[in-house]
Amino acid sequence: MSTDRILFNRPYRARGELANLEAVLASDHSHGDGPFTASATAKLRAITEAPHALLTTSCTSALEMAGLLLELGPGDEVIVPSFAFTSTATSMALRGATCVFADIDPATGNLDPASVAAVITPRTRAVVVIHYGGVAADMSGLLELADGHGIVLVEDNAHGLGGRWRGRPLGTIGTLGTLSFHDTKNVHCGEGGALLMSDRILMDRAEIIREKGTDRARFLRGTVDKYSWQDLGSSYLPSELNAAVLDAQLDEFDLIQSGRHRVWDAYAAALPDWAARNDVRLMTVPPDREHTAHLYFLRTPTEERRDALIRYLAGLGIAAPFHYVPLDSSPAGLKLGRTPVPCVRSHEFSRTVLRLPLWPGLTDEQVSRIVDAVTTFRV
Repeated sequence: MSTDRILFNRPYRARGELANLEAVLASDHSHGDGPFTASATAKLRAITEAPHALLTTSCTSALEMAGLLLELGPGDEVIVPSFAFTSTATSMALRGATCVFADIDPATGNLDPASVAAVITPRTRAVVVIHYGGVAADMSGLLELADGHGIVLVEDNAHGLGGRWRGRPLGTIGTLGTLSFHDTKNVHCGEGGALLMSDRILMDRAEIIREKGTDRARFLRGTVDKYSWQDLGSSYLPSELNAAVLDAQLDEFDLIQSGRHRVWDAYAAALPDWAARNDVRLMTVPPDREHTAHLYFLRTPTEERRDALIRYLAGLGIAAPFHYVPLDSSPAGLKLGRTPVPCVRSHEFSRTVLRLPLWPGLTDEQVSRIVDAVTTFRV
């Protein structure tokens, strides 16, 4: 058996990347909003079916833009899952809003509508939901809460490009949706993101926020004769170099997804018997959702057994990390947020979750090696 180290992730390389980069460098236009920005944005809109999309420097930037568009401030509360990446909360806390942490559904790792309902107050302005691993959260419950309480729903869809809930593309179900093109994501440009919207008024303001608070984009389109400072904003526009890489990646979106689903499906087919014998819970996808094969997780009975499995796989040259530390227990979470109801399930999920290597270039031999290693471990 091969003993070459199997990485947890390897960023995908699209065939057209170098040609696109050479075209940018030869064009004297390497700053943003050039032809590759336009092309990548059009391809992104086609995949997501979003009426409006703006490329950004990161998913974090897109979330920060969402906070600005919602005009959040001190006294406002935003409900976020405790089991999430820091940007989900930091982007809202930057506006002075208080992050209110809610718990998750242990089957999916996604925000639990019942937990959200328990922490809504008259100060609640928004709920930020992530689609963990590219599997949609329970959007019916969250939409019902948002509509009933007049709350804005923001989708942190960093994992979910191409995913669907009841046929609806993830990132387009709430008022605002964000995407990540970090090199750990299915489609990437090293660092990058996008903001998705259905409202033209929000789009017009978002365009200003993205361009340091100016109406420069309107000036470039010729709709104003000069541009000036119009609103709050920052430098959220990615360079044309990033857009060129992203454009090439989006050309191969179906190929990327096919490769990732091949690996995900292999795990899903090979591990159930071992999991049943060892009281291990495997990642599942509810029937009304189409996932993105962004990751494949399993959950062990205890933290000690999870850590032992990580060490065992590492000894066999296989990287299989845990994931988020709950935000409500973090130093910043304790300072910038509150947790009205203990997020017990988030902590249990965090202590027992492990992710297996998943990237389109994994060979069938490597996948078999991973499966063999996992299934020889007695939990």
